[in-house]
Amino acid sequence: MSASEAVAGLDASAKAEILVEALPYIRRFWQKVVVVKYGGNALGDGSALADFASDIVLMRSVGMRPLVVHGGGPQIGELMSRLGKQPEFRQGLRVTDAETLDIARMVLVGKVNRDIVAAINVHGPLAVGVSGEDAGLIRATPLDPALGFVGDITKVGPELLLRLLAEDLVPVVATIGTDETGQAYNVNADTAAGAIAKALRAEKLVFLTDIDGVRADEDDPASLLSQLHAGELEELMVKGVVAGGMVPKARAAVEAVTGGVAQVHILDGRAPHVLLLEIFTRSGIGTMVLQ
Repeated sequence: MSASEAVAGLDASAKAEILVEALPYIRRFWQKVVVVKYGGNALGDGSALADFASDIVLMRSVGMRPLVVHGGGPQIGELMSRLGKQPEFRQGLRVTDAETLDIARMVLVGKVNRDIVAAINVHGPLAVGVSGEDAGLIRATPLDPALGFVGDITKVGPELLLRLLAEDLVPVVATIGTDETGQAYNVNADTAAGAIAKALRAEKLVFLTDIDGVRADEDDPASLLSQLHAGELEELMVKGVVAGGMVPKARAAVEAVTGGVAQVHILDGRAPHVLLLEIFTRSGIGTMVLQ
C-alpha cells in the first residue's frame, strides 16, 4: 500500500489529528530555508522521484523555503561504464579527468537536474534548475592534484539563490563549480550542500541517501545513532566508524552545524515521504546532528 493510499484509508478524525500534529512544525519552519541534498542513490524509480517532488512542493506550500542540491554519482558511473570508462574513487571522491568532467556535467546539469525540476514542476511553475557555474554560485579550486578536476569550494555566492527564494521559487542546484578563469570542477554534492546551507544560514540541512543514518556498526541497522553532536561525529570519523561515502556527509554536517545551521539530518531517501515524516511529525527518524 502506498502512503497516499494509507492516508486515503484513514477516517476524517485520524486525518485531522495528523494535521494538528503538523501545525506546530509548520509554524516553526514558516519562511525558514531548508536545504535538501538529494543523492543519486536516492533517486530510485519514477515513483520515488514523484514522491520526493510532492514532498518538496508541500513544504513550499506551507510556507517553508526548500532548496534542493543534488548528486548523481550512480548515474555518472552508469554513463562512464556505457562509454567504457572505469570509475576510480579515493576517500569517497571520484577521480575526475577531463573526460570524466564532461560526463559529470552532462549527467548532473543535463539529465539529473532536468529530471528533478520537471518532477517538481508537474505541480506548477515552481522549480528553477541552476548549476554552481551560474552567477558565481560555487567557486572552487583543485582539491588534490591526484583527483584531477575535483573542486574544493572556496566561496559560495548565495545572491542568485536568495533572489529565487524571495520569489517563492524552488532552486535545484547541480554541483559543478568554477574557478576565476571559468575552469569547471566536479564538486562533491554533500560538501556543496553543506556549504550552501551554511551560506544561507539555513534552519535545516537534510541528506537523503541510501542508508538510514549513521550507525555505530555499519553492518548492523539496529546500531543506528538517532542523535549526535558535532564532536561525537568527528570522533566517529577519526575512529573509522564513519568511512567511505559517508565521510563527505559527516564532514559537511559538522561544518554546517558549527557554521550556524541549526540541525542536520541524514535519512534514507528511499523511504516514502521520509522528508514529511522527519519535518512534520514527532517521530524523528534517521540521524540528527547538532552542534
